[in-house]
Amino acid sequence: MLGAALQHSPQHPLHGGSCCWVTSRQSCLLRDPVGQEGLFFPSLPLLPGARSIGSGRRSRCRGRMTFPDVLADTVYDVLHDTEYRKKWDMNMIETRDFAILSANADVGYYSWKCPKPLKNRDVVTLRSWLLLEDCYMIINFSVKHNLYPPRKDLVRAVSLIAGYLIKITGPSSCTLTYLAQVDPRGSLPKWVVNKASQYMAPKILRKLHKACVQYPAWKKNHQPEFKPWLNPEQNTLPRMSLDDLSLQRAESLEQVDESRLCELADDKDHSDEERSKED
Repeated sequence: MLGAALQHSPQHPLHGGSCCWVTSRQSCLLRDPVGQEGLFFPSLPLLPGARSIGSGRRSRCRGRMTFPDVLADTVYDVLHDTEYRKKWDMNMIETRDFAILSANADVGYYSWKCPKPLKNRDVVTLRSWLLLEDCYMIINFSVKHNLYPPRKDLVRAVSLIAGYLIKITGPSSCTLTYLAQVDPRGSLPKWVVNKASQYMAPKILRKLHKACVQYPAWKKNHQPEFKPWLNPEQNTLPRMSLDDLSLQRAESLEQVDESRLCELADDKDHSDEERSKED
């Protein structure tokens, strides 16, 4: 069971001073290989990365964006606030947190749209967060729970490890770094990787930045004091034991071969139109 395997592990993210947190932070602070920001990683959780690692289907992606006009606190709130995510995350199909494990850990479900004609994906993750003096961290990995088995209409992806590092750079500025090692459970065509890294990722980053700018005004009218990620006593989710979860092994899930699928013409035209509008 997950509880027996992780509760006493020094590398588990539920332990605030764990090696997992240190490794995630060090990885996020590494400079990107092209010295540019927001160009080569998908900022939505669990989309395929721009480059593969190892001999399997796993992908690793990392990217960084500077927010010169947004507080680190605001970015942290936006990434946590599932109600607000419904307002700005246009690729999301469904999201919900359904249990808490501790004051800084919960379990949630997320599903999202993939470029047509690929099947859409979903994931169940254990998420944990840590507040430090100069930064905020959020990391997650895939777990199994009997309330959310794989669905026939979606491909269950696997997050081996994914995380955000929000680093304070000034009184009203910060940088956001995203790191993920994932298995999308499918052989994906090259155009998907290219589209994710060259177009989708920068677009989503810009949407996230805009969402952060607009969040304070929105939050004033939507339970402004309700932030259970900062105030654990506000959390009304049922408490769950680690023993109710197990690690999601990629080998136990269906492998989907989508490598020969071609991008639909109308979807491609729509992408080109959206790109020209942004330019």
